[in-house]
Amino acid sequence: MSTAIKPNHIGRNISRIRELKDMKQDALAYALGISQQTISAIENSETIDEQRLIEIAKALEVSVEAIKNFSEEAVLNIIGNTYHDNGIVNAGLNYNCNFNPLDKVIELYERLVQVEKDKVEYLEKLLNGK
Repeated sequence: MSTAIKPNHIGRNISRIRELKDMKQDALAYALGISQQTISAIENSETIDEQRLIEIAKALEVSVEAIKNFSEEAVLNIIGNTYHDNGIVNAGLNYNCNFNPLDKVIELYERLVQVEKDKVEYLEKLLNGK
């Protein structure tokens, strides 16, 4: 059993970051001016040319270091420490509204009724020639 540390697979890191950003290979390829097949080959490569890595980092809007040091464990740790009280699961339940939504509906309804009254009044003036 080897205790050697396995180096980061840069291509796999790019793939995961791209997926986390909800970006398809085609979109990344377009941003870089290369083919989707080239992106696929890059994502299957353990190492990547430094200049190409800089271009990819810019297209993904992350730093080169973020790609090089990306780790699934770190992402899960950040998510676990960022979202408390099941906030992401119960996002709708944790929203505290500072107004009563029904009051807003009533307010909009009253404005609509007033606009209709104004319109009827205006039309009656036009018909009566005043």
